Amino acid sequence: MNKHVAMKTPPIVSRQAWEAAQQELLVKEKATLRARDALAAERRRMPWMEVDKAYVFDGPNGKTSLIDLFEGRRQLIVYRAFFEPGVYGWPDHACRGCSLGADQVGHLAHLNARDTTLAYASRAPQADIVRLKKRMGWEMPWYTITDSFDKDFGVDEWHGHNVFFRDGDRVFRTYFINNRGDEVMGTVWSYLDVTPLGRQEVWEDSPEGYPQTQTYKWWNWHDNYDEGAAADKRWVEVSDAGEAAFREKSGQ
Repeated sequence: MNKHVAMKTPPIVSRQAWEAAQQELLVKEKATLRARDALAAERRRMPWMEVDKAYVFDGPNGKTSLIDLFEGRRQLIVYRAFFEPGVYGWPDHACRGCSLGADQVGHLAHLNARDTTLAYASRAPQADIVRLKKRMGWEMPWYTITDSFDKDFGVDEWHGHNVFFRDGDRVFRTYFINNRGDEVMGTVWSYLDVTPLGRQEVWEDSPEGYPQTQTYKWWNWHDNYDEGAAADKRWVEVSDAGEAAFREKSGQ
């Protein structure tokens, strides 16, 4: 039988006092949000490192290269998940932490609409990866590491997200995050904020020439991106109102 330890809870106050406390905290939360946006802007200005080694993965259709993982898009985020012999849970499960992260991944269509691909990579054979994805209901592309990719990019002994950018046939490493930084990943926003192009909306502080579109305009149902969000006049009206409110609240 579970026993609950007595908690020392915060004070119980009136509605007016509660709202005052909430507004006081909101000031700090907005400051944190602005600081996070500034950090993402700085991240978009980080130097890049060219990847000059030809890495090979096993995929659903056989051998594939790092550039193939982009699936034709310009940006790629690769999460190293631990699913292989020797990992707790094998062969039925991947690492509990990596699995918790995988459960948080949003619908990939929204990332794809921003020219971004998310992929997972492990050392488990493809047959085991296919089986695991089916069991857990995961949809992200998931590849088998066959060489020193994990060691070269700091994820041979621990999980982490590596971010890459493709310019034609050239690939660059642009960012890396691991440890507690991985905890925030899973939403379209958290992924885009670690990419070199960011969310690609006009309010962002990005280097000159970076692609940007109107705030909200590109948003769509995940099964409707082929139709185009801007084609719907009703969404244009709604998003115009949203943009006006955004500018008013952010002081832009």
